[in-house]
Order: sequence, then C-alpha cells, then structure tokens
Amino acid sequence: METTGIVRRPTAERTRDTLERLATERDVWVSTAHPEHGPHQVPLWFLWDGLAMWLCTSATSATARNVRAEPRVHLSLPDTYDVVLVQGEAEGFPDQEVPDAAAEAFTDKFGWDPRSEENPFLYVRVVPRTVRAWRGEPELRGRVVMRDGKWLEGPLA
Repeated sequence: METTGIVRRPTAERTRDTLERLATERDVWVSTAHPEHGPHQVPLWFLWDGLAMWLCTSATSATARNVRAEPRVHLSLPDTYDVVLVQGEAEGFPDQEVPDAAAEAFTDKFGWDPRSEENPFLYVRVVPRTVRAWRGEPELRGRVVMRDGKWLEGPLA
C-alpha cells in the first residue's frame, strides 16, 4: 500500500471530514443479512439528517426483507482511499408512514419522491453506533471516530 504523503489526521479532524462527507455524498454501499438467505450488498442513495442516514428501497427488495429480519447493518461510502464505515441499527418506515421531514429532505436532495411511485417503498433510517474513518495505512490506528453512538471528538462530541 502506498503511504507516501499521507499525514495522519487527529480524531477531531477525521470526525469533521466524515460529517462533511455524510452531508454531501450521494451513494452508500448497504450490507444486510438475513438468517435464512445470508448476506446481501447493494448501493443506494442516502441522506444524512445530522443524526441518522436515510435510505430508500423497494418494499419487496432483499434489503427491505433483511432489515425487517435483522436490523444490524453495515454501510460504507464508496471511496476506498478515504474510507468511512458505519455500523448501526436500521428501522424501516413504509413510504406512507415515513416522517414528513425525512421524506421531504430525501426528495429535495435527489429530485425523486418514492411516495409518489406506484409500487411501495421502504425508507430505512440507520442510526450509527460505530463509525470508522481512515485514509491509508497511517490512519488505521485510531480509526474509530464514533463508539456506542457517540462521536469521540469533533463538533458533535
């Protein structure tokens, strides 16, 4: 692994960078598992509301089925250099029962309102319990920036 030029960031800076990415990025890899069907991974759009990540998927998808059976999920932003991994608990909201603020923010960000589709959708709210963030090998040590749902350092600590 090439590490030349990578400067190890303090935890507070990693936290700030992570929060900025959560607020601005569009895509996240969602990893779920079902006790009978095993693991499943899919990319989805997401919205960060400052406390949780909101995703939306077909109500009949493997992701929806899995979070109903097993709410523990792993999410990862798609950049393999500037890694952000999130572990959390998923809670599903049928499209006609999702909180209006979350649905409107999702629509504003993506220009698409799943509630208006013919087939049903499930909004999935993931509250992070653990967040890891690192850039290259020099940052592997100390990569945890949130533990037990609390930011270790930074603007929300």
